[in-house]
Amino acid sequence: MTNTQKGKYGEELAVKYLEAQGYKILERNFRYSKFGEIDIIALKGKHLAFVEVKARSSGDFGHPLEAISRAKLEKIILSMRHYLSQTQVKYATYGLDAVSVFLKDGKIEHLENIEL
Repeated sequence: MTNTQKGKYGEELAVKYLEAQGYKILERNFRYSKFGEIDIIALKGKHLAFVEVKARSSGDFGHPLEAISRAKLEKIILSMRHYLSQTQVKYATYGLDAVSVFLKDGKIEHLENIEL
C-alpha cells in the first residue's frame, strides 16, 4: 500500500469513527487555494470541528501527531479562517481536532480542540 493509499484509508477510518461519535461530516479534503487542505470538517451539535487525520502503519517512527508541523498548522488555520468567512452558517464554537489512525491494529486516538 502506498503512502497515499494509507492516507486515504486512514481518512475513511477516521470518518467512520467520527460518525460513530455523533459527528456529521460536512466536507472532506477542503482546499483553500495553495494554502492548505483540511481533511475533514464535521459538526457535532453546534460545534464545528476541523479535523486533521494522520495515519501510520505502526508507531515505530513516532506518534502520527508528531507529523503535524508548525507550518502545516499555520496552513490549516488559514484554511479554517477562509472556510468560516465563506459559510453563511454561524457556529457556536469551532476548533481544531486531530485523529491518529494506527493502521496495523486499527487503533484510533482523537484529540479535540487543540490549543492553537
